Amino acid sequence: MQTSPRGLLALVRHEGIVPAPYLDSARVWTFGIGHTAAAGAPDPATMPRGMPADLDAAIREAFRVFQSDLARYEADVLRAVKVPLERHEFDALVSFHYNTGGIARAALTRALNAGNRTAVADGFMGWLKPAAIRCRRETERDLFRDGRYPTGTIPVWAVDRNGRVDFSRPVRRLTEAEALALLRPATGSPPPASTTSTATPPALLSPPATLTSRLLAFLKSLIGGPT
Repeated sequence: MQTSPRGLLALVRHEGIVPAPYLDSARVWTFGIGHTAAAGAPDPATMPRGMPADLDAAIREAFRVFQSDLARYEADVLRAVKVPLERHEFDALVSFHYNTGGIARAALTRALNAGNRTAVADGFMGWLKPAAIRCRRETERDLFRDGRYPTGTIPVWAVDRNGRVDFSRPVRRLTEAEALALLRPATGSPPPASTTSTATPPALLSPPATLTSRLLAFLKSLIGGPT
């Protein structure tokens, strides 16, 4: 099982996009779509600070890193959960784990494996630090319980050289179609020689064929093309 296109959009919308290193609420250096060094290269602490000269290239790099990170979190959820899942339930758990890293130790996972889905939905609300995360937890709970996906544009936020994000107004808003296009492979583009270089953001890595076909079909449905 993999995250659905709507699940991907929900997760990217929760995280937002910051096209340069920033300090999150726990004072951890982060980049792009919630990427930290704990997920692997690149290490945001070593990346150039401040807004990039080429915003489009930085956004593409943020999506490339996100795709690499996502596979790890999906695998963690599949290892931790021992019972069959509906797709919306899996999407909610991946979003939760991407944010908390807690799927293996969470009480909601034990409840799920024991067959108590009511306790699972309530369990999302046991992870409310910092307090500002409440809205995300409620949305993840509702997605798990009711299959209700959030919608809307995806913000791109500005950040200064000290790692402070300006949340007063996004510098850009991506539509769902634009975000899905960034998750598709660039036609004919070879994978980059290195995933750690940040001087010139590389082209998007090609995701697995199954992810590609799902995203392409979903994007075509949005714009009215043939599937």
